[in-house]
Amino acid sequence: MALIVQKYGGTSVGTLERIQAVADRVIRCKEAGDDIVVVLSAMSGETNRLLGLAQEIDENASEREKDVLVSTGEQVTIALLSIALQKKGCDAISMTGDQIRMHTDNAHGKARITDIDDHNIHAHLKDNKVVVIAGFQGRGPDNYITTLGRGGSDTTAVAIAAALKADECQIYTDVDGVYTTDPRVEPKARRLESITFEEMLEMASLGAKVLQIRAVEFAGKYNVPLRVLSSFTEGNGTLISYEGNKMESPVISGIAFNRDEASLTILGVPDKPSVAASILAPIGDANIDVDMIIQNSMGDNTADFTFTVHRNDYKRAKELLEETSSKLGAREVQGKDSLAKISIVGVGMMNHPGVAKTMFETLGDEGINMQLISTSEIKVSVVVDEKYLELAVRALHSAYNLEQ
Repeated sequence: MALIVQKYGGTSVGTLERIQAVADRVIRCKEAGDDIVVVLSAMSGETNRLLGLAQEIDENASEREKDVLVSTGEQVTIALLSIALQKKGCDAISMTGDQIRMHTDNAHGKARITDIDDHNIHAHLKDNKVVVIAGFQGRGPDNYITTLGRGGSDTTAVAIAAALKADECQIYTDVDGVYTTDPRVEPKARRLESITFEEMLEMASLGAKVLQIRAVEFAGKYNVPLRVLSSFTEGNGTLISYEGNKMESPVISGIAFNRDEASLTILGVPDKPSVAASILAPIGDANIDVDMIIQNSMGDNTADFTFTVHRNDYKRAKELLEETSSKLGAREVQGKDSLAKISIVGVGMMNHPGVAKTMFETLGDEGINMQLISTSEIKVSVVVDEKYLELAVRALHSAYNLEQ
């Protein structure tokens, strides 16, 4: 007998028919002898609908009240699934984040989990029940309802799996696993049988949308084996663990990309130790995340400083940089907001020289200019004009033989 935590996303429970299908899948697993805990998201589009209602009343509605509002979406799905399971003869009970005592901090809308009291869950499992839990929500120190932010149900599921010491946490979604790249861009993309936490974390942070970054971080921290599966088709999905497939680790496991990059450059700043802090402090104070950073000394006691931000933050970041430019006596501020970041990821590249060379040569052969480059032990990222994104992904996928 194994203890399995299953999480179903919004598309998986988007209609009553799909909720019935989830119930059938849960019952099959239960009949196989496993203890099952199910974590659910709200129905697809429901969270946006609820937030839209709040915005119609007050565009500046308090975060506390919005948490109370949007947490109802998951309560609907857990009740409906429990009813469906009971109707089919499977004993089940629905529980909210408060009822399982999922404790969080008080950061409404983006709370972080601090502790889970697993006593109630274990008690119901001991009674041979399927426990159906509302994802995305918890209880703050003041006993108010909190939510974990977008994709928080993934984090809920992993946290519960860690607390219960589950044998596996299964994330059911609308894809049947993790692919070498987005199949919509490269039809030859191949589903991976396994991938390491390190690789998945890099791919999630670099643009792959299969799993929420916080969920992967949590799983890696507590060594919770994750498996990504399809709600709509049968299959083994992709296993994410520390082991991965070390015996036959490919040099490159996948290609991630992000279409929403923008870059900013401040030219002719004083070349001294404090200049980077002077440039980036106002950006950070404005809650703007900075990604890639490059500083070039120009030989005349000045330097050019370039960094990337999300395209949505480009306008505000440029305004702040122009203010900083005036204070520092810099020569000019330049920017571009039609960029994309492409990254190759793989633990195998640590022991294989020449990986970056292949990437650069492949892009060069396609006439694609690299505007920024960033590397780590298991990834190489480049920034290119967005119009070359799909061409670059397909060329790199072929160059590294990822379709095989």
